[in-house]
Amino acid sequence: MSLNIETALEKLGWSNDDEISVEIAGVAVAGTATHPDANAKWAKPYGSVTYQNDAFIVIKNKTRNPVVSSQPNPELKQQHSYQGENK
Repeated sequence: MSLNIETALEKLGWSNDDEISVEIAGVAVAGTATHPDANAKWAKPYGSVTYQNDAFIVIKNKTRNPVVSSQPNPELKQQHSYQGENK
């Protein structure tokens, strides 16, 4: 399998010096605390990770992922005057 990954990275033009991360996507994480008497079948413990049947692997090249801040759209014009918050 590693030969297939190496071939794919070569096709993408990635080099051995690039910072590569491998992550699992398609997971469910319990993000809310549940009542202690809750049915464990339906209420997973807080912070537990469950891998879905359609989970997949994501390979990211962090070296070639530039962070570019969004720029305001100069064509957007304010249509109404801004009065601030009314408290």
